[in-house]
Amino acid sequence: METAEHQNNGASDDYLRIISAEPQKGESISDEELRPSNLDSFIGQPRLKAQLQLFLDAARKRNVPPDHILLAGPPGLGKTTLAMIVANELDVPIRVTSGPAVQHAGDLASILSSLEEGEVLFLDEIHRLPRAAEELLYIAMEDFRVDVMVGKGPGASSIPLTLPHFTVIGATTREGMLPSPLRARFGFTAHLDFYPPSELRRLVLRSAQVLGIDLDEDAAEQLSLRSRGTPRVANRLLRRVRDWAVVHNLDTVNKASVEQALELYQIDKEGLDRLDIAVLRAVVENFDGGPVGLNNLSAMVGEESETVETVCEPYLVREGFLVRTPKGRVATQKAWTHLGKIPNRDVNSLF
Repeated sequence: METAEHQNNGASDDYLRIISAEPQKGESISDEELRPSNLDSFIGQPRLKAQLQLFLDAARKRNVPPDHILLAGPPGLGKTTLAMIVANELDVPIRVTSGPAVQHAGDLASILSSLEEGEVLFLDEIHRLPRAAEELLYIAMEDFRVDVMVGKGPGASSIPLTLPHFTVIGATTREGMLPSPLRARFGFTAHLDFYPPSELRRLVLRSAQVLGIDLDEDAAEQLSLRSRGTPRVANRLLRRVRDWAVVHNLDTVNKASVEQALELYQIDKEGLDRLDIAVLRAVVENFDGGPVGLNNLSAMVGEESETVETVCEPYLVREGFLVRTPKGRVATQKAWTHLGKIPNRDVNSLF
């Protein structure tokens, strides 16, 4: 994007997408309401849960704060929820901040110096910490101290301040952007994966119970299939279906109700929304299946190239609708079939 205004507009467009995995304004209370409070009630990620349970149990038996934890994975899979669960399991306070909120190293130093023994510091979007704050964090995580600068210029001096033992939980959607020295200071790294429909179905049924929605099994199945493997999206769609049920005075939400509600929001059976379909139609109908460059594709759908590349493409590629090639984006047979069209040439020859 060329200007800050464009960047802001792109962000606003993303927030308007109901199937966006990013958190949306005004949903914090609902998200908090639906979060499990312990590992036993956390649905999905079975291997990660087993690893984390062992990790925390060992720390409790040794009666020491656990090593620092890094949670990595796409947005909406439960990194913040797991951080809250860790604090609950350890029965310690949690301090929450994020990389973008730390403008200067002094901001982080102030937070670190106010931590209590055993407290958890949750750093969301840790890959966006300023470089000076990263270097401060290195020392704090390893040696449990911060160096406070007194004075300015040539006469400035550094005074080491000892910190109580604490646990940093870092969350990132871009693990590759973390410098190696920072990654090396985490004793446990957890990679969160997208959820299969079976686990999302269990999660939707649990959330429906919390929200007081009578949701039948087929309705939960439909929601799980349209949630793009992401719990945050599943809970958001469930709330929109709840709105539909309230307006239409429904006592029980069934499969037909889910289909009608999500049709209104233009979410199809594969979890694709208006923008996803527009991208597929552009490749198939305007460029005969591709290959097509990103700039031409974004111009055709009327969106910023960064929006197409970072918001639409990851899911379309992951689900096998698009393939990225050196010459550009190519629609697969699955994309043609989804749009109800027949390619006039061998699709595989384009890859």
